[in-house]
Amino acid sequence: MKRFIPHTELARDSRFKRVHPRNQLLQSLPDEVDEIVKVFELIAPKLRERVEGTELEAVYDDLGPGYQFLTASGGRQGQGDRSTMQMRIQLHAIYVGELQALEAAGRTLWDFTELPWEFKMNMARQCWDEARHVQTFEKLIDHVGGEVGAFPENTFLFETSCHDDPVLRVTGVNRCLEGLACDAFRSLIDQGKRAGDELLAQAVDFVLADELTHVRFGSDWSRDFTKDDPERAARARAYQQETERAFSFGGRQIAREERLEAGFTDEELDEIEELAASRGGAPRRETLVAAAELLRDRHRARARGEDVPALG
Repeated sequence: MKRFIPHTELARDSRFKRVHPRNQLLQSLPDEVDEIVKVFELIAPKLRERVEGTELEAVYDDLGPGYQFLTASGGRQGQGDRSTMQMRIQLHAIYVGELQALEAAGRTLWDFTELPWEFKMNMARQCWDEARHVQTFEKLIDHVGGEVGAFPENTFLFETSCHDDPVLRVTGVNRCLEGLACDAFRSLIDQGKRAGDELLAQAVDFVLADELTHVRFGSDWSRDFTKDDPERAARARAYQQETERAFSFGGRQIAREERLEAGFTDEELDEIEELAASRGGAPRRETLVAAAELLRDRHRARARGEDVPALG
């Protein structure tokens, strides 16, 4: 079996539609509504193609190329209650993220056969956990009236984290991406409690307990692999900052208590919170939503056959 496979070779059945959007687009945009609108209207045909044949096709046709900022976790409700559509989109994104986490842990076992037995046992444990998480989120998707494959899948998580250096692999997969999962799951648990959905809150709480273990694996092994190599430790730290920055667009709430329990230091969390506050160089959440609302209005005007003025 091939080692270090590219993201394009992750297997999926016919229910899934895979797209390859890159988060760098948002990071390259200015914090200006009109400029964002110009860019998204320019790439609108490509965005429409990505959602064709999925549940987002009708959403795009209604809201236009800025639909993701009005429906997904980046919209006005991103920091509070979620609509039914937002919940289905988020749970589906987590579901495919758990698939990729399972694949990443399995690949780590096979890609790095020379590493200690204890490390391999940790990765095998993680595979077991991730398989259970896939099943959990498949059931949660059904719980909120969704279907597997209803939304496109992107492989940015796998692409970002599956490095060919084992130190950077556990840093990217276990510390960064599983750390991001802690943030998302704490938010989901709180949402379930606010909505009186105890099934959602309890199921995600069970998964969060596993994620803390997975982050701890990354914390412990990254220290172990670099204990006699300060230069390699510095590379791991820089890589972690780079990965955190890639996912800092739109702002997010850090699950500080959970991350501390999983082996992060206060200094590391201060850096991550600073990155989240700075949005990794991306536009502010309110700017993205304002641009999406303007995109929606211009899109609907075109659908009615009206002339839409060019932006200055």
